[in-house]
Order: sequence, then structure tokens, then C-alpha cells
Amino acid sequence: MKMKLSEYLEELKIAGMVVSYDLNGQEETPVTSIMYDSREATKGGVFICKGANFSEEYLESALKKGCSAYISEVGYQTKEKSAWILVKDIRRVMPILAAKFYGTDSKNKNLHLTGITGTKGKTTTAYYLKAILDCFEESQNHAETAILSTIEVYDGKERRPSVLTTPEALELHRHIRNAQDAGISYLTMEVSSQALKYQRIRKVQYDVGIFLNISEDHISPAEHGDFEDYFMSKLSLFKQVDTACINLDSDYEKRVCQAAHLANRIVTFGKKEDADVRLMAVRHCGGGLSFRVKCDKFDEEFHIGMQGDFNAENAVAAIAAGYIYGVPAEIMKKALANVKVSGRMEEYKSNDKKITVIVDYAHNRLSFEKLFDSVFQEHSGEKIVTVFGCPGQKAYNRRRELGMIAGLFSHTVYLTADDPGTEPLEKIFDDIRPHVETTGCACICVKDRKEAVFQAVRGIKGKTVLLVLGKGNEGHQKIGTEIVPYPTDSELVCMALEEYNRTHSIKKK
Repeated sequence: MKMKLSEYLEELKIAGMVVSYDLNGQEETPVTSIMYDSREATKGGVFICKGANFSEEYLESALKKGCSAYISEVGYQTKEKSAWILVKDIRRVMPILAAKFYGTDSKNKNLHLTGITGTKGKTTTAYYLKAILDCFEESQNHAETAILSTIEVYDGKERRPSVLTTPEALELHRHIRNAQDAGISYLTMEVSSQALKYQRIRKVQYDVGIFLNISEDHISPAEHGDFEDYFMSKLSLFKQVDTACINLDSDYEKRVCQAAHLANRIVTFGKKEDADVRLMAVRHCGGGLSFRVKCDKFDEEFHIGMQGDFNAENAVAAIAAGYIYGVPAEIMKKALANVKVSGRMEEYKSNDKKITVIVDYAHNRLSFEKLFDSVFQEHSGEKIVTVFGCPGQKAYNRRRELGMIAGLFSHTVYLTADDPGTEPLEKIFDDIRPHVETTGCACICVKDRKEAVFQAVRGIKGKTVLLVLGKGNEGHQKIGTEIVPYPTDSELVCMALEEYNRTHSIKKK
């Protein structure tokens, strides 16, 4: 049975969010939908006014389509007569409304939620854990588990590419509701710092909260004002967690451990001797990594099919969560053996084996440091050529950091577009280039990403590793205010290698 408008008002009053209101005689009106996109407005719906670029035209459009009320931080003189509720903080209000509308305001004991946060590795860890839980559920003839990630959304009803790393509150609670209705037992999701700062996950209680790592990132007027704001946003996850699962090898480990005491239980993982789930003896073999994991329940050898020592760290985080959920070691070993994650450490080779291309989503200091260090060790003696860019109007510190790291390890760096938005590419290049060149590395600026990848491949002489970084599997570019479809980095690499093989008349061996 749908709640009445007056009942939503009471919930907001209890939360101390209401400034003023006028229900305009619609106290008993059932709320049929809640939305913040006027294109989704329906009769009997409640429209939420939010966003830095909000226009009163959106509200007028929603009311014209039949919405009976709107909720906002400011009042509007609308042409269409409607009920309205003014609130103190629309971001805090949205999860309250969403949880009530979808009936997810109390924890469902049959759906186990895992939230994963960190500067690097969220997506890979999420897919490792999904593989473990899928294998566990399959062994009991249960349904596929749900995932909300940077790559895709699957909730038992919907399967589609993602728009945000962590959905807005309305979408998030819809996905949780869908997973419950589909009889799914586990939902794994990435939790971004923006989702934490702007209250998207409020009203969600996690069985397990994984904290992977922390380093300076997302510092800009549009994101976090400083590192402390970023760090505090990340740590706030523990307020909504039953079991905190934390990496003892992370920077600021003591502070993370202190914050984790907000949870009912703490399980640690990492290479340190006192880790509850300990990672040991990482080595390269068979195109992937083998390593040992030791805890009070097992001492076993694991193998993953992805390169990069950091992926062993991501895997042990997923194993630690599996350990918390009581998944047997044999099932976890089987599940992890063949996991591949789109746009993460994807490897391609030219037919003559002279060129190895690695496509990865690495886009901040921590991910660059770990990736370059791993590639430098695994491909000792080979040249490194790098293609990357930095997004417009955000995380300005990346431009210096990524430029210096890429320059230190690379023979040549190609700077190119990576969601420039409304910021001129020349300005972004000018901010990065000096930090590349100060290391003595050659730096070439190519505006079009496809052309940058092709030029990089054409310019290779001798055994070389080409790194194409930052976009991973994303099939779009943000140019101006538009999201424009664009080939993924993997697609660009395959096209460029095809040209190389054809030009050099090299057939696949």
C-alpha cells in the first residue's frame, strides 16, 4: 500500500528536516513515484529539486506532467498549483524518502550487503567478491548475486551499464528492493567518497564494509575541499557497518583502525603478521599471480589470472569478506582462478609479440604508483610508452602527480583527452606537460584519444609496453556539457594493433 503525502511529511519532521510546507489539501494523496529527473515525472509523483544546475523549468515540467508535490530547499512561484515541502538539506532528505518509498528502511536479514571503499581497487575487489559469492550461491543452487559497480548494475531485475560509481539514493534503494524481490542473498557495491559526502548511502546498513586504502585524490572545489574532507568522508562508511574489513597495509592505518571501532566487529587483512587474513608469498606465474592466504580457518594457495601485485591485495580483500561470510576456501580458490575485470589490467599483444599493451582504469596517484611499479618489475628492460589524460574541472592535484609518475617510468608520454568537460584541453595539457618533461621524458600532446593510441603504436620500435590509462571500459567522453559515445580504450587498442599487424604483414602465430 502506497504511503500518503502527509506520511512522508511526518517522516521528514521526525528527522528534523522540515522548514515549512503547504500540502494544498493533498494530505491523503498516495505518492505513486518519487523522482528528481523531470523526464521521469508521472501523475501523483513527488518531484525533488536538486543539483547545482537545477532550473525552475524542470519543476514546471514535472508539475505539468502530473506531479502532485515538490520538495526543495527553496520555494518557487509555480504556474501549476501544487503541494510543497521546504527542507533544510535535500541530500539528507532523499535517502529518507527513498527508503520509505521502496520499503528498505529496515535491514532485510536475507540480503547481505557489502560496501567497498578506497582510493584504488574498488571495482576489481567488487568483482572478485562477486565471483566468490556467485560460486558459493551456485554450490547451493541459489541465484546470481547482485552488484553495483563503476562498470555495471545487476540487481536481479535490471542489468545495465553504470552511470555513477554509487547510484543516487532513489536508484540505490530501488536496486536493493529489486534484489530482495528477486530472492538474491548478496549485494556487493562500490561506495565512492562523493556518495558518502552527499548522503547517497544514508539509510543503508552494510553487513560488511571493506576499506581498501587511502591517498590524496578528488581534491577540487567540485569534490572535496581538502584531503581531510576526503578522508573523513571515506571513514564515515564505518557508521553504517556491522563488520569492518580493513587493510593493515594502507596509509593512515592507525586512524582507519580507530574509526573502524564504530562497527560491531573488525577483521583485518594484508601482509602484516598480525592481519586476521594474511597475504603471503606473492609470485608471478601462468600469466597471473599465485599467493598464499593464511587465517584461523585455512592456509591455502590461491591463483588469479590478472597481473599486478596490487591485484593480490584486491583479491585478499575479497577473500577476507568471503571469510566473514563463511565461504569455504576451496570455493574461493575456484571462483578467483579465472576472474577478469573489464578495463582493469587487460593485456593485448601484437602478433610479433614486440608490443604488449595494458589497458587499465588507473587515474590517480596511488593507482599510477602501483601500476607503474608492477609493470616496471614484470617487464624489466622493456621500454614503457604511456597514453593518458586528466579530467576537466576536478582533482587538479592529479595533473602534477600523474605527470611526474608517468614521466619517471616512461620513454614517451602521449597526453590526450579524458573527459575534459568544459575546460580547454590545452589548459589541461599545459598543467600536466611540465611535470612530465621535468623528468626528462618526451611528451607529445594529441587531442583525439583514438589518434593518440594510434600514434603511440605507430611510434613503437623494439620491445615495448604501451600503457593506455584512465578510461578502462568507459565507452564515452565528457566533452563540453555532453556525454558523447566514444570507443573504449580496449577497442582503440585492438584497432591500432590490427593496423600494426597489417602494416607489418604479421600473421598471428
